[in-house]
Amino acid sequence: MNFPDFQKFIIQASEQSLKRIAVFNPLTIHKKGVRSKALFCLAIVCFFWGTTWIAAKEGVRYMPALQMAGLRQLMGGLCFIIYFSYTGERWPRGREWRSIIILSCLNFILSNGLSTWGVKFISAGLGAIIGAIFPLWIVIIGLFTDGNRMPRKAIIGMGLGFAGICVVFYEHLHDFFNPDFLFGIFLSLAATWSWAFGTLYTKKHAAGFNPYFSLGLQMVISAVTLLMFTKVSSLSVAASDPVAARKIFIPFTEIPWQSWAAMGYLMLFGSLFSFIAYIYALRNLPTEQVSIYAYINPIVAALLGAAIFSEKITVYIAIGGLVTLLGVFLVNRAFKAIPPIEQPEPEGV
Repeated sequence: MNFPDFQKFIIQASEQSLKRIAVFNPLTIHKKGVRSKALFCLAIVCFFWGTTWIAAKEGVRYMPALQMAGLRQLMGGLCFIIYFSYTGERWPRGREWRSIIILSCLNFILSNGLSTWGVKFISAGLGAIIGAIFPLWIVIIGLFTDGNRMPRKAIIGMGLGFAGICVVFYEHLHDFFNPDFLFGIFLSLAATWSWAFGTLYTKKHAAGFNPYFSLGLQMVISAVTLLMFTKVSSLSVAASDPVAARKIFIPFTEIPWQSWAAMGYLMLFGSLFSFIAYIYALRNLPTEQVSIYAYINPIVAALLGAAIFSEKITVYIAIGGLVTLLGVFLVNRAFKAIPPIEQPEPEGV
């Protein structure tokens, strides 16, 4: 290839690259086709659901974590309920309420509540990496409940996933003597277990009712439960230990603007804006392509955590995180992945 031909090749390649990048231009996206809009929506999901870990970390710095989770869920859930009520969507009936209540407990009271509480004690990036391993628990649970034979690729993926977690925690070994750090890790792991059980329950029992309306109902039920629990718990210890009571629940008038801003961000960009983009992407792109958000979210969280909170991204965290995500990817590939439509709030916080 002579120089003029090489120059022409470079120009054509550059034009093609610019056309691909132009898909993500928000000023011209309305002029694009359905696939381009879907890719733009997927990019929104990949970024903003990664930022929710940062918003949660900021919010819990100034107020009790479970109270914040309850308020955020209440705000987001009411938006869903108001919308679907306005559009005439039918309300659940009979046994459908049973599934909604169970999923509310698994997906929001436990999973979202515990993951929000967990980032009070560990970094946002570490919480996001732990949150990304929930597909591994799904496989393990399936082995005991369904007796499925594990594919070879899944075995390799699980080995890589847990090896990556070990690498991430290698430099944190001394932190395990810190009760707060250990508690944060336990909360984050428990959140992934609950999310795994919730996902499996959704696959088997919750297919007959509008999943998006169900999401709003789950959030409001969870919010009321969490707020009542934190308020009653605070009152029960207030007489003997006022300081401990304020770590459980504080008056709404005393919630600082930073926490309100974090909750507003989580509601708008985590629960509403990104979720609408997620649904659009899911309807117009292959499921496996949409599922890449699960691998990008922890990277976004880790990078922003370093930029905003000065959280360290060491060689162990970088390599261990990438190995973990590779393991999760192999597991998902081995089992053809669980469709994201059955994982309504994958950002974990």
